[in-house]
Amino acid sequence: MFLFRWPSCCFLLAFHNTACGWVEYDDSEIICSQGLSECTVAAELPLGILESDAADVRKVTAKVELCCKDTAACKFCLLIGAELAIHVTEDVAKRLQSSSDTEMDATMSIAASVTLCYKTPPTFPACKKVAFKVNPTKQKVANVSLVITNPSGVTFGSIVYVYPSKEMHPIGEVVAPSLNEVCSQNLQISIKECYVPTVSSVINQKGNQVELIFARRTQVCLQYEEDGRCQVSVAQQTIWKRKTIPLYSVTPCLCLQVWDDDDDKPRRSLSCPFKKTGFLQKNIWQNLTVSVGQGRMNDKGQMLLWNFSAPCRLEGEVWPCGWNGGHQCTEIEGFRQQLENTTWEQNRKNQWVRLGVFEYINLQLSPCVMVHLKRGNLQLGPFCYRQTARWRWNLLAVAGLLVITLTALMLCLLHNFVKKLASRSFQRGCMQIGRKGHIVLLSPPDVRDGVSEVCGLGSFLKSQGFSVSVDQWSRMEQVKLGPLPWLHSQLLHVKNLGGRAVLVLTRKALGLANEWHREALDGGDGNAPQSPYSDVFMASLCLILGDKQLGRTGERFLLVTFDHDVVQTPGGLPELFHGLHLFRLPSQMKTLLCELAREGKRKAECRKTKNGWKWVTLDHCWENSFSTQTSSKCSSEILK
Repeated sequence: MFLFRWPSCCFLLAFHNTACGWVEYDDSEIICSQGLSECTVAAELPLGILESDAADVRKVTAKVELCCKDTAACKFCLLIGAELAIHVTEDVAKRLQSSSDTEMDATMSIAASVTLCYKTPPTFPACKKVAFKVNPTKQKVANVSLVITNPSGVTFGSIVYVYPSKEMHPIGEVVAPSLNEVCSQNLQISIKECYVPTVSSVINQKGNQVELIFARRTQVCLQYEEDGRCQVSVAQQTIWKRKTIPLYSVTPCLCLQVWDDDDDKPRRSLSCPFKKTGFLQKNIWQNLTVSVGQGRMNDKGQMLLWNFSAPCRLEGEVWPCGWNGGHQCTEIEGFRQQLENTTWEQNRKNQWVRLGVFEYINLQLSPCVMVHLKRGNLQLGPFCYRQTARWRWNLLAVAGLLVITLTALMLCLLHNFVKKLASRSFQRGCMQIGRKGHIVLLSPPDVRDGVSEVCGLGSFLKSQGFSVSVDQWSRMEQVKLGPLPWLHSQLLHVKNLGGRAVLVLTRKALGLANEWHREALDGGDGNAPQSPYSDVFMASLCLILGDKQLGRTGERFLLVTFDHDVVQTPGGLPELFHGLHLFRLPSQMKTLLCELAREGKRKAECRKTKNGWKWVTLDHCWENSFSTQTSSKCSSEILK
């Protein structure tokens, strides 16, 4: 216990023959053992102290306690106990020799004093002089106990050095109780530093978010694992003001750190409320990545490098295997390695990363890596060094070329049929033309309530005859291939089949794009602060910048937004997006559909004539290509 309530002698060090009589001063209290009288205590400057020859300090003990009196605020008290040796001075000895009165030694009392000092780095020493009267012929040993209230420089966890002034150097050391130790004594009513605000969370599965409930001036930050890095960024501060966390970023290891923003040195509390929420485990599995690379040892031996990253630390095993081109990857015996909690490190994206190496592996055999996770008994892989996706890319390219060739052949053979079908389609509207291209729908990095809108847009475009791929529907493919290879594969479809990549914008997406573009122009790596799961969005920014530098702005990408206020933000669209078409949904749904259809048949132009619609430009196409009934239907479908 670190609590002392006065006036009580029970706290004092166990002195023999101690009298429980307190003498109280402004900030100090003194008690002297039997045989000492007229005890006083006073502050003394640590320089030029006049020492008494009649008494010496033989032993010093000290303790720092928290003194609480009634309902007043608790204060620190430094308690110093000193064992004294009483000497017969020269003057007293002469008086005894010259005295013939045998009773003189029984009544003889002399004035004596000792000075006790203390200091806490880096403060200046402070001293207290204890003065008393004693009969040196009858008292050889005495004890004094000193209580100093609010000692200079003493705070939670301070180191205090105690020493008698004659020593001029510390002979005793004591540590004040820490804030956590004090607050564990249930003294929060008297100690304001013990106050920590609270936060509670409610999982809203229907809204795909977690709602936080806390006081107005409370600061909250996220960290993955109890010893993880506390995430504080401009983007995240927006989340805390709205008091919600997107459900896709919540995992069982997510913890909330809370403190009071009004305090200079606030005490923080940490809670991990999602540990026992089993259905959130899928957010770990859907957002982990495994990459494989090559390395060379000093003796020119080959080795296989592997990199495993996930929002939380996981336990399991990793081993190499040989891919025979079939459906199995045969384990290469003797190389199994363990995934353990102690071997993970957190990267700048706040992902937990585990690096490993398999030495003396023949890389000519194109080895792969398999992963087994204990939690959920999940097996992942194979992840290959010479990505088997090479021949898949080639096969995809050949397949795309074959599709284009067959399509051209069919168009030649059925020219008249296609001509009639196209003519009828043009009369019905822009979206009723012949073959339609491939659409890649990319979500912003802060999708919460917008999940239904993005997926709804993908479903609507698919119902209109487009080939549609939505990044939210392809999480497992992104885990296997990686975000950038997955996006390249989708853009290859766009190149072969026609179409566009559609990037959905929000306010946060604009902020991240601006920050990423500035870092890229400054020579950085363009890794702006972001959610751990926004890699596809960042990959699209990289490709847009590449198109811009090659003079191909707007050929592959266009922008849409469900928030009409996005383009009215200060500064308008970021420079990175200049030259890209932006469509506001659902009001410009007709224009968007017409633009996407135009990519499927570039030679056609849209123009209204006496005989109906003809293809000329997009600007004319959207004006009357859809009836009011069709437009309202599009709007209602996308809002679903």
